[in-house]
Amino acid sequence: MTDTANADTTGTVGPGTIGPGTEGRATEGPGAASGGVRTLLRLEGLALFAGMTLLYGVWDGSWWIYAILFLAPDLSFAAYLAGPKFGAMIYNAAHSYLAPMAMMTFGFAASSPLVLSIAMIWLAHIGFDRMLGYGLKYAAGFGFTHLGRIGKQPN
Repeated sequence: MTDTANADTTGTVGPGTIGPGTEGRATEGPGAASGGVRTLLRLEGLALFAGMTLLYGVWDGSWWIYAILFLAPDLSFAAYLAGPKFGAMIYNAAHSYLAPMAMMTFGFAASSPLVLSIAMIWLAHIGFDRMLGYGLKYAAGFGFTHLGRIGKQPN
């Protein structure tokens, strides 16, 4: 029995959903959010980005450090050189809330301004990416995210 929601025109199960007029092309990643849920997740990203950036400003952090470290999580793109599965794993580790939230908790507990600053910048970056629709990646490829497909769609 094939999953008709995820089957391509040859009857095999593909990495995404097939909609009318897509002629077998994957239009979304597996399990991608859509509609109002996707909008809500992107608004959460906006709130996280704005909140962490504002908090960093109130914290009186260096904007030079902010600018330099803001794009640091994107160095995880290099992991895609080893393949999409490994790339997705490393990218997701760098773009998950887990590590920066642990850092923020530790930073508060240890009264460490440096750790708190790094955590705020990292969370701001994640929020910015989510706001733009760059979600956590699936092993199917860089363009398949939990927020939907990104990048140029094949014709």
